[in-house]
Amino acid sequence: MSETRMFTGIAAAPGIAIGEAFLLDEEDFCVVEVKIPETEIKKEISRYKEALNKTHQEMEATRNKIDSLLGKEYGRLAEAYQVILDDPIFNRDVIKKISSGVNAEYALYRIMEQVVKSFDLIEDEYFRERKHDIQDVGKRIMRHLIGPMRHSLAEINKPVVVVARNITPADTLTIHEGTIQGFVTDMGGKTSHAAILSQTLGIPAVVGLRNITATVKSGEMIILDGNQGIVIVNPSQEVLLNYQREKEIELKTSQELEKLRDLPAQTRDGTRFILAANIDNPQEAKLVLRYGGEGIGLYRTEFLYFNRTDLPSENEHYENYRQVARKMLPYRVIVRTVDIGGDKIASLGGMDLPPERNPFMGLRGIRLCLRYPEFFKVQLRAILRASAEGRLGIMYPMISGVEEFLAANRILAEVKEELRQRKIPFDENIPVGAMIEVPSAAMTADIIARQADFLSIGTNDLIQYTLAVDRVNENVADIYEPLHISILRLLKKIIDAGHNAGKKVTMCGEMAADPNFTAVLIGLGLDEFSVSPPAVPKIKRTIRSLELVEAQKLAEEIFNAPSRDIIIQQIKQFHIRQT
Repeated sequence: MSETRMFTGIAAAPGIAIGEAFLLDEEDFCVVEVKIPETEIKKEISRYKEALNKTHQEMEATRNKIDSLLGKEYGRLAEAYQVILDDPIFNRDVIKKISSGVNAEYALYRIMEQVVKSFDLIEDEYFRERKHDIQDVGKRIMRHLIGPMRHSLAEINKPVVVVARNITPADTLTIHEGTIQGFVTDMGGKTSHAAILSQTLGIPAVVGLRNITATVKSGEMIILDGNQGIVIVNPSQEVLLNYQREKEIELKTSQELEKLRDLPAQTRDGTRFILAANIDNPQEAKLVLRYGGEGIGLYRTEFLYFNRTDLPSENEHYENYRQVARKMLPYRVIVRTVDIGGDKIASLGGMDLPPERNPFMGLRGIRLCLRYPEFFKVQLRAILRASAEGRLGIMYPMISGVEEFLAANRILAEVKEELRQRKIPFDENIPVGAMIEVPSAAMTADIIARQADFLSIGTNDLIQYTLAVDRVNENVADIYEPLHISILRLLKKIIDAGHNAGKKVTMCGEMAADPNFTAVLIGLGLDEFSVSPPAVPKIKRTIRSLELVEAQKLAEEIFNAPSRDIIIQQIKQFHIRQT
């Protein structure tokens, strides 16, 4: 039996997949330099332009098919490739290289080589990774110059786990329903095409494995754990049986959870909680309803700024917010204003900002919006206009103190007055809340709560900023601890501050989506949960198994615990008593 190998990557789409590996080979083009006589250069340029034109047509067809299959938001992924194809890299630089007297294939290869090297020097990870999109476009052109050399997903006629360097939007068009069990890729992150498309199609995925395509062969048995970001090649019989059982349990659990969809998130002693969901784009709204979510507690709007070369217009914002607002009626949708760094906005032509050494603690979120109010107003106008079509709320990210919240509200008031003057309808009483995800905001939550309509705790950042731990750094991952007593005290302080001001407090971080923490959060007094759509049934089941009084006793117990280990033990004992 072949040796077992285990890889760890990024959990991009949940679920377990088991099957034979299907290696989606990358093109291995053999490109040689051929000197072109001056009399033949025009002909060679025409040949290259013909390849460009065919690539344009191919991408247009891809976008139209994705529009019809997945919706226009996902069609934008293919549209981004069209934008890249129009870049001077392909329309000027390659042609200039051909004009120097070399063949089109070699000219394209050399220009792409230069582009990749220049992108490798970019500090920002998101934009550094965009080199892969440019490479994909270059390979498509090369394919029309040389001919296809890549296996297609259309060839698959049995259940497999696809192993690829990357998954492009066009790849999804050739998927045969039921054949793809999961995706494993070298490249990508949580915002990559592979991640977004896997989530939409409901296919488990692990991405960012760097070089797994170099070590896996087609036909090898592979286990993909999209819950933990683990991939096991040639598993032992014991491991295989364990995962098969886990997959069966996952299926049965899913079927049982489906029965809870229309039931309320209510404790055994009758205390009702709102259980909403977090989404990253409009297409995910249908998932919220499918899993029984009661509205959207966090609508991240950063997707509007990805895979493009210009800033989104007010109408683009408006159409997206209106679409979700109408789809979610009668539930409310809380739109978080953009939480993105100035470096990304600058790259889209929005403003001229110097690069920052630590953008995560730099000009991002509400800080960026307050520095550039006209940029902020575009989004606020769109949200307000869309509020006439459904129940919307606004939430400001990265608030560090009440001054920022009040400053943002002053800009919002200006936008409201502008719309009144233009007689454009909007919800005059639209609720406005603050995300509490910075320790300074947590410590002054009582002051912020008096000004805000609600508070929403973003535990992902709150934990990492409080404990000084990068949550994606594997060297300190074990220190990232939601049950650290400092975090529990901060949560209690925030919740009490909101209640003392007569305001509700919700949580939209990953801590809210973990059933192990549900009893503690209820005991601390949390009013609402907002989690990923697939997590809604799990949290609802946990809430329905609890009694409020017992959860409050648990919260009181762990506050007096001297260490994290004892806290964990107390929570385990609590759950044992509940079963």
